[in-house]
Amino acid sequence: MADTLIKNAKIVTEGKIFEGDVLIQNDIISKIADSISAKPNVRVIDAEGDFLIPGVIDDQVHFREPGLTHKATIASESRAAIAGGITSFIEQPNTVPNAVTQELLEEKYAIAAKTSYANYSFMMGGTNDNLEEILKTNPKNVAGIKLFLGSSTGNMLVDNPQVIESIFSSTDLLIAVHCEDETTIKNNLALYKEKFGDKIPVNKHHLIRSAEACYISSSNAIALAQKTGARLHVFHLSTAKEMELFTNKIPLEQKKITAEVCIHHLWFTNEDYETKGNFIKWNPAVKTIEDRDALWKALLDDRIDVIATDHAPHTLEEKSKSYLEAPSGGPLVQHALVAMFEFYHQGKISIEKIVEKMCHNPAKIFSIEKRGFIKEGYFADLVLINPSKPWRVSKENILYKCEWSPFEGTNFKSRITHTFVNGELVFHNAKVNDTILAGKRLLFNR
Repeated sequence: MADTLIKNAKIVTEGKIFEGDVLIQNDIISKIADSISAKPNVRVIDAEGDFLIPGVIDDQVHFREPGLTHKATIASESRAAIAGGITSFIEQPNTVPNAVTQELLEEKYAIAAKTSYANYSFMMGGTNDNLEEILKTNPKNVAGIKLFLGSSTGNMLVDNPQVIESIFSSTDLLIAVHCEDETTIKNNLALYKEKFGDKIPVNKHHLIRSAEACYISSSNAIALAQKTGARLHVFHLSTAKEMELFTNKIPLEQKKITAEVCIHHLWFTNEDYETKGNFIKWNPAVKTIEDRDALWKALLDDRIDVIATDHAPHTLEEKSKSYLEAPSGGPLVQHALVAMFEFYHQGKISIEKIVEKMCHNPAKIFSIEKRGFIKEGYFADLVLINPSKPWRVSKENILYKCEWSPFEGTNFKSRITHTFVNGELVFHNAKVNDTILAGKRLLFNR
């Protein structure tokens, strides 16, 4: 691996932006300074004043392997991720078979070791009857435990209160939860089936998987975490009501209950169902403008700690079915970072805050070893972004295996020009370097 010197960058890290150079030696950031002289045999990249940020850490993706590879693979989606500036991902257990034993979990790691373009970790899945397996999870090399407290893609609903409390009481590992109350959803669905039969319009999705369903489940999970002392991380929050459950009164490092919001809940509202239909059908549902505004407020005042994607691809054929038959989820890793930069251009969020929520905080919350910051001695996961290089999302430049995006036709003002994973230049000039699989297994300081 050749040493690389990045010159004339606007370096964004730890709440500051400053002009400088970064020297990469092997897989490590070895020096950061105002000016570094290039030595012989060092590759020099002139950033020309573009922003240099730490590689994004996406704490919630569904890459569909094993068992659902007609939708996506670890290779295809990690390849799209590095094109989007995401250099590390944490993947969820609702693959086929579900990753609910240590053996099945390690099989996923083995696939990623051979095929992943980005750094990787996988969540251990919880069920109503696998507590013994959960307790075998190694905190040093597994991101955490995932519980589906509301059903979604896959059959992993954990709905036994005694089991949930046992899990919360028995592990020091981070427990990440999908929160939607199943009874509320079933009752709402019955009402809309009575009214529309099998032809329920997709714009009723946020009323079926309602704000009430989200609040009941998330408030119960938080109450249980407070009772048991569990380390809880609430995935993909989507409602204004839930924001009252979280605090910004203590530093992130002291929080035992943390919160995540996803790109689609910050971008879309229920009004977009009219044009996007099932292509913005997610669980939890995209909700109202008022909900979106409340999510933004909580993100900016630090009640919400992390921005993620919940990248969850399905085929065009699957998404083109009727509302009741079409699965929930959509692909986002290639476009998440540039989507957030659109909000920077609108004056809605600073670049420093984007980096905090997408790079620093996931590293802190999961205690990821030497990633998420631009620091000497840290792994060289780095992204250069030109904020003034417009492009349009089209079929031709979408890299997801499913070949579609909810952002198709969107014009973005910013472009990712370079992505480094462990010091390797894996994406440049709008092309992935398919000869390099630089991803490594994430390790955790626990």
